Amino acid sequence: MSETLVTAANKSDSTIVCYAPTMITTNGVWQGDNPLDYSLPLFILQLSLVVLTTRLFVFLLKPFRQPRVISEILGGVLLGPSMLGRSIEFANTIFPLRSVLVLETMANVGLLYFLFLVGVEMDISVIRRTGKKSLAIAIAGMILPFLIGCSFSFLLRQNSQGMGQGTFLLFLGVALSVTAFPVLARILAELKLLNTEMGRIAMSSALVNDMCAWILLALAIALAENESTSLASLWVILSSGAFVLFCIFVVRPAISWMIRRTPEGESFSEFYICLILTGVMISGFITDAIGTHSVFGAFVFGLIIPNGPLGVTLIEKLEDFVSGLLLPLFFAISGLKTDVTTIRGPTTWMYLILVIVLACAGKVAGTLLVAMYYKMPFREGVTLGLLMNTKGLVEMIVLNVGKDQKVLDDETFAIMVIVAVVMTGIITPIVTSIYRPARRFVPYKRRTIQRSKPDAELRLLVCIHTPRNVPTIINLLEASHPTKKSPICVYALHLVELTGRASAMLIVHNTRKSGRPALNRTQAQSDHIINAFENYEQHAGCVSVQPLTAISPYSTMHEDICNLAEDKRVALVIVPFHKQQTVDGGMEATNPAFRMVNQNLLANAPCSVGILVDRGLSGSTRLAANQVSHHVAVLFFGGPDDREALSYAWRMLEHPGISLTMMRFLPGEDAVEPTSESNNHDPNNPRVLTVVTDGEREKQLDEEFLNEFRMKTVSDESVVFMEKMVNNGEETVAAIRSIDNIHDLFIVGRGQGTISPLTAGLTDWSECPELGAIGDLLASADFAATVSVLVVQQYVGAGPQGDGVGTPDSPGQQNEQYNNIHQMNRRPPAARGQAVFSP
Repeated sequence: MSETLVTAANKSDSTIVCYAPTMITTNGVWQGDNPLDYSLPLFILQLSLVVLTTRLFVFLLKPFRQPRVISEILGGVLLGPSMLGRSIEFANTIFPLRSVLVLETMANVGLLYFLFLVGVEMDISVIRRTGKKSLAIAIAGMILPFLIGCSFSFLLRQNSQGMGQGTFLLFLGVALSVTAFPVLARILAELKLLNTEMGRIAMSSALVNDMCAWILLALAIALAENESTSLASLWVILSSGAFVLFCIFVVRPAISWMIRRTPEGESFSEFYICLILTGVMISGFITDAIGTHSVFGAFVFGLIIPNGPLGVTLIEKLEDFVSGLLLPLFFAISGLKTDVTTIRGPTTWMYLILVIVLACAGKVAGTLLVAMYYKMPFREGVTLGLLMNTKGLVEMIVLNVGKDQKVLDDETFAIMVIVAVVMTGIITPIVTSIYRPARRFVPYKRRTIQRSKPDAELRLLVCIHTPRNVPTIINLLEASHPTKKSPICVYALHLVELTGRASAMLIVHNTRKSGRPALNRTQAQSDHIINAFENYEQHAGCVSVQPLTAISPYSTMHEDICNLAEDKRVALVIVPFHKQQTVDGGMEATNPAFRMVNQNLLANAPCSVGILVDRGLSGSTRLAANQVSHHVAVLFFGGPDDREALSYAWRMLEHPGISLTMMRFLPGEDAVEPTSESNNHDPNNPRVLTVVTDGEREKQLDEEFLNEFRMKTVSDESVVFMEKMVNNGEETVAAIRSIDNIHDLFIVGRGQGTISPLTAGLTDWSECPELGAIGDLLASADFAATVSVLVVQQYVGAGPQGDGVGTPDSPGQQNEQYNNIHQMNRRPPAARGQAVFSP
């Protein structure tokens, strides 16, 4: 049996533990065994506890937008001697000394594989391309904190324990000067800075910084493990160099050969994957044997794996298990070693605060100097400096190695862990308060297609969720008739949900050289989408495409879209409908969150919005590569949205392959004019009046616009203009169904805020009110299965309509929530970004 002396807590210095090799699994509770006396059940319990506490902290800290590292360290601290572990009972039952061996071993295995993954995700070629600015920022951001760490090492180290001052100094310096690349990527994505110039500089500087930190770490370990800094250290450094060279010149070609042996598009054989995963452990073993840390070997091994499908496969196979289960163990162990109670006396706490302030200030100052040199604004310089303060994995490794090598005592270790948590924790709140990206509210007039000049560039923003949306959108763009006189500038925005482990590498696409394979599924999708658009751009002429990626949670995705539309001065945003067509012609929802994004976008967009219900706009007869033939139908009921729909179709009409059926619906003799709500309002209410007068004004605008349209297209044979007299919703539906089914695209207005007898009763049954009465009818599963629908909402800025007159489509509408959407939609222009609809 393993006997442990009950010490003040489970300290290992003064205790000898005997292991009984037979005590792995229990004989069961019924045999009178306590499962916690056996190593496997104990380990399972510890792992579950660690994962649960970590998840609890992740959940608690989510509102504060804290990165996951903090939750992981705090989870460890909670279980450790600072809090729960203060009770000797708890410490000796759950984390007895004899379990430390298993726990540490497993944590280090997790760490090994995690750093292998970090290596695989890192792209050293980025460093070559980063340019001088990032390099200078990275180096300046390392030197000052390093010096601060060195000066502190003299204060913290009054009693030297036979370990050279130099080593201690190196450890503290490295711990204070590193920037955690994976954590930073996460913070940038959360703050929506990944796609900005600032984000790019921060990312590339962090990469350089991480590299330097690894070299310094290897050096520090080499020095720490040898009491006398003699030839041994030199041998360690030389053999580490030899190992790196061996990896580059022997292992890398071998892996490239494996990749070449696998035909494109096929998955890698199990044998190769197993070889590589074993290679990780062998590298770890070799570097451990040499005298550096085993993680160093795994990291180098990850770096030499060529970017491509192999990297993707490895990340997909390992990521969740390693970063979800095993990695928290490592942080938990760091927490278990952290005993806050060892920090005694006010002077030490003063040191602690001083270290935090000075290290932060050092990094900010170093970065700021370079930023000023490169003429960046002061605020941006400070923000960059703060972002470079992100601490994470590398620092924890440095500290753990230092503690194991007895370079750092308990007190210093505890101080440095707290410094890491505080420094990373304060970044998000401070950055959000001081850095508001300069939003240039340049008023631009052409926020709608109706107001865009026919002979100027048309700017469109198309949003894409999956590659499935791409073909129809490209066909729609092709039909929009880009010419030399009026070229189209397309911003193709791939919308990606920000999940816990979004890879750091998704950055605006022109920075990634084409032909470089993707890192994970998201990026593979992005690549598909970009290639499709680049292809289109090359073949189309008069079209320029800029692919971008927005990574954000679905709840705030519409902000990204609106900001981008505002920035790029777009006239129309096209988003895919949240349902897609199934094989049998029905419509199924792909992701309910897409619907929320669309609703929020309709409520807050700074320009016109089109929702595209995609039923394959294939172009029934493609004549040649650049000739499209489409039959477009516009259903016109009146109102700004319908005018916008007609404007877009009118633009398409210039395309020789497009024929347009324009169907105008007019109220017949028996149509019941809508009562102006006076029956349920005070008749003196001025708003009722505005509804009526607005209605008159709208009719006048409709007439003017239609007359102009008919005048201009009177001799055009590809236009069919029809007028239908209908009395109610049923007749409207019958009339729409009667249109011959050669059309492959309907363009309709959303008809927001207009009460029309022609659609009366249609809204009572609508599934998707955000499409309006007619759009919803056309998008429903029982309607013509082959026709795509574009539902357009015109941007109505200031002016009488911007007044927020919310009028439901049918007077007897009961559905309260739907009314609210109405109320939001014609919003006062000043309050953009306020109305957020979450179901």
